[in-house]
Amino acid sequence: MLTGKQKRYLRSMAHHLDPIFQVGKGGVNDHLIRHIQEALEVRELIKITVLNNSGEDRDEVGAELSEKSGAELVQVIGKIVVLYKESRDKKKIELPR
Repeated sequence: MLTGKQKRYLRSMAHHLDPIFQVGKGGVNDHLIRHIQEALEVRELIKITVLNNSGEDRDEVGAELSEKSGAELVQVIGKIVVLYKESRDKKKIELPR
């Protein structure tokens, strides 16, 4: 579980990132989750866009992505979801205590 200080730090880092995945009308599926897990292992911090045609609540999509990928939900703002998961092999981000 991330502290408020850690979430603020991750939000500041994510500000400059571009979204690398989109959730559309197909919703969240196993294929998307697998790709998100692989990206998190390499990058640790990613942004995902929830498209307007998805028809799902963005907060619910964020929670579902976080739960199924095993990542921490950092932020849902507008149509953007930010996820963080510490990499096992390629740890780059050092969180404040």
